[in-house]
Amino acid sequence: MAILRFKALELVDQRQPLPIVSSGERRSDSFGKNVFNLDAMRATMPGEYFKKLQSAIKQGAPVERSVADAVASAMKTWAMAKGATHYTHWFQPLTGATAEKHDSFFDLNSDGRPIENFKGSALVQQEPDASSFPNGGIRNTFEARGYTAWDPTSPAFLIETAGAKTLCIPTIFVAYTGEALDYKAPLLKSLAALEKSAVDVCQYFDKDVQRVHTTLGIEQEYFLVDKALYDARPDLVMTGRTLFGHAPAKGQQLEDHYFGSIPSRVHGFMLEFEEEANRLGIPLRTRHNEVAPNQFECAPTFEDANLAVDHNQLLMDIMERAAEHHNFKVLLHEKPFAGVNGSGKHNNWAMSTDTGVNLLAPGRRPKENLQFLAFFVNVIKAVHTHGDLLRASIASASNDHRLGANEAPPAIMSVFVGSMLDSVLDELERTAKLPLDKGDNIYLKLGIDKIPAILLDNTDRNRTSPFAFTGNKFEFRAVGSSANCSSAMTTLNTIVAEQLVQFKQSVDKLIEQGKKKEVAIVDVLRDYVISSKNIRFEGNGYSDEWKAEAATRGLSNIPTTPLALDALVSQESADLFERHRIFSHVELHARHDILLEEYIKKIQIEGRTMGDLAINHIIPTAVAYQTKLINNVCGLRELGLDDEHTQVTIDTIKAISRHIATIKTEVDQMVNSRKVANKIEDTRERAIAYCDTVKGHFDTIRRSVDKLELMVADEDWPLVKYRELLFRH
Repeated sequence: MAILRFKALELVDQRQPLPIVSSGERRSDSFGKNVFNLDAMRATMPGEYFKKLQSAIKQGAPVERSVADAVASAMKTWAMAKGATHYTHWFQPLTGATAEKHDSFFDLNSDGRPIENFKGSALVQQEPDASSFPNGGIRNTFEARGYTAWDPTSPAFLIETAGAKTLCIPTIFVAYTGEALDYKAPLLKSLAALEKSAVDVCQYFDKDVQRVHTTLGIEQEYFLVDKALYDARPDLVMTGRTLFGHAPAKGQQLEDHYFGSIPSRVHGFMLEFEEEANRLGIPLRTRHNEVAPNQFECAPTFEDANLAVDHNQLLMDIMERAAEHHNFKVLLHEKPFAGVNGSGKHNNWAMSTDTGVNLLAPGRRPKENLQFLAFFVNVIKAVHTHGDLLRASIASASNDHRLGANEAPPAIMSVFVGSMLDSVLDELERTAKLPLDKGDNIYLKLGIDKIPAILLDNTDRNRTSPFAFTGNKFEFRAVGSSANCSSAMTTLNTIVAEQLVQFKQSVDKLIEQGKKKEVAIVDVLRDYVISSKNIRFEGNGYSDEWKAEAATRGLSNIPTTPLALDALVSQESADLFERHRIFSHVELHARHDILLEEYIKKIQIEGRTMGDLAINHIIPTAVAYQTKLINNVCGLRELGLDDEHTQVTIDTIKAISRHIATIKTEVDQMVNSRKVANKIEDTRERAIAYCDTVKGHFDTIRRSVDKLELMVADEDWPLVKYRELLFRH
């Protein structure tokens, strides 16, 4: 291992930036070049069918068979003209990754003659094997049938790998019995539910509003390490994070990496994946160094939420392939290195109408500001009511390492709105006894007409908040860097949809009692501001004081996934998701079971990898070095030197022995804990056992291994060190 480490370091020293090969095209000219977008459709489809398809998409109606045939024919023509030989239904199973099964356009006709064929039936539906994907007990192992169904709202695209081009068609994935087995189907349902409830509320303010689109911008953080160094770290290969590694003398404390000059090799990698992303219609706008050494970030322009999620899943794949070309490895784990920043996906979420209004941005007129307040306050109320469910939506074994440390938000759900908007809400609360009659100018009384001036860059950002208002959107910062954002967005969409439904019911009731519409809206909003006040927090979310204060406010602090997931299957959550037809009872409990099983397997893999490294690599290395020290002591004594000259070495030998003993004892106990946990039949209880007993040994083992790293000679240490992983590129 030590030899492997130094060979890897030698390879890194020999690396040179790859020559940048650019098409020379402007980004605007090549944007969406490999996407079957509106321009491609117009160029390849008869006008009649193009209009029918767009109408079906806008109305959310099924696509007619004749239209599907026309789309399939056009797709085939377009894709083959660009060199594609195969097509695939591209879907997002509950593994968290994407999946695809490639089929050739090549076929034989009834006469046995070769042809290229792609019919509407193949576009609309396919039947991949569903038996090996996570299903939470919905399917038996021997029941293999599952269906992928075309999502016409997300355009098809071409992926080129090793010179071969494949037409990828975004789809949902469902079981033979109809239950969703993916992330996309529930997301689409939640978007529809939110649109309906939001349009109903918009009718109070603008009768012309017919559609409300949820928009999303996903910032992607990641680490880069040289592939040779990655391959020399079995823990990175097997788990995505470093299970051992003493902090280097310099980490991120000087913050000199943040927004610094991008290293040459990294810059080349960025240019390659950005160009590919651009051709695939992913509107990347920014790139920069993040706070931790070798940590970076990219971010796109806002898009329709469904498309934004598809693009983020595709982006991660593009990044990994580009990294291989540049001899890098992208680390998307939320906490690949201890002691420095973890990585997240900041989900910037908003709602916009088909009349061009961002519902989370104030307007210039008082009426528009009341509309803004209506949606703004309802989102806060939704997070307050369903905070535990929102926490469950971002729960995972990897994200548990990140939450609450080094600029990641804590596991406590809270909302940051900024001091100025906080004062607006406080003022609304203080007017509880202010009579608002039909003839009153309520905008003037409440100061609603002043909101645009108040919002104009008067509020700083709070990086410790998991859910922060940032001017014209909410930023859900707690989503993990490796996550499929559909989970968090499905939950957020659903709880806001539910809250808007309740809001309209309450307002309508007051109107029926004779109150003026604007007065009724303000009265309900005031009640929401008062009842949800405990979720608003403007301070330091990392502090111990906040943990104590949050408890007094009745806010949950659930730092581990097995317990956080309880909220997913509470009766309240089951009723909520069923009411909006997002998840059935069966689907919800299946997902709960899948997430628990995933947690168990990840901790199990980490435990096995940790045990292997500790017993088969670290202890032998420590013993071998200890033997060198013992021989040194014996040699000194043969020379007649007394204990005064050997005591320091003897103390080191004893310290090494203590750490070896600790490691061996803890690994044995961890293995036994795993055996006990594996006998527990109940999945939830088994996950808790893995969290509390198996994982409970990790820190102690690591502490002793990291101490040995400081004692054993550098030339003998088998694992690539943090200073090499974080500062070599």
